[in-house]
Amino acid sequence: MAESTIASALCGVMEQALIEKGVDATLAKTLAQRACEPVLGAVPGVAKKVVRRTSSTARKSQKKLSEAFKIANARYRLKDGSLRKGRSQSDIARLAQKLRKKM
Repeated sequence: MAESTIASALCGVMEQALIEKGVDATLAKTLAQRACEPVLGAVPGVAKKVVRRTSSTARKSQKKLSEAFKIANARYRLKDGSLRKGRSQSDIARLAQKLRKKM
């Protein structure tokens, strides 16, 4: 209880300081309230991120793209891993997308 009283007092002081600096009164009030709101992310376990399962079509698409990248890298790279002359990483990505469509 005492903490909320202190926090609200500090918010009031912040609001007055903003008004004295020349900030509009309504904007100063809004900014002071926003600054004094408790942050849910700071307290562990309060706001948990919802983990959603990837859909089956997305998983299939990701698998196909992964395989397509392996094929495209094999085509456009030399044995030592460097790119073939005249090829770039964007060429590999473009070919991988093209191969994925054909799978």
